[in-house]
Amino acid sequence: MEYADLSVDEIRRQLEEAETKQAELNRILEVRRQEGKDDVIQQIRNIIEKNGYRFEEILPLVAPKRRRGMGAARKLVSDRQYTRYVDPDNADNIYVRGVLPGWMKQKMQEQGYDPGSKADRVAFKANSLQAIEG
Repeated sequence: MEYADLSVDEIRRQLEEAETKQAELNRILEVRRQEGKDDVIQQIRNIIEKNGYRFEEILPLVAPKRRRGMGAARKLVSDRQYTRYVDPDNADNIYVRGVLPGWMKQKMQEQGYDPGSKADRVAFKANSLQAIEG
């Protein structure tokens, strides 16, 4: 088709038709992709069952649970670095900032600190946790 000979109205009409076709093709593509996902899921289930396992046993190994701490892997919006406080008795217990985690409140109370007191929180972090500059 020769577009150079079309009027402005004809060009607009052609563009509208092309947009309508594109929208319809995108909708059909998404439907087909979803149908394809269903087929893949069934194939995976069949493989798992054929090997003597249950889907529920294998799924956590394939798609591990997201951890709250995974945000550190993403680029930080701010360049500001915060001190991390690590429990010397359990390296998995880390406090950065914000609401006090349960392990920290419990440990503070066990050592006679009041989690509601800012002075006690500062003293506890200084005396009982290992500070790691961010």
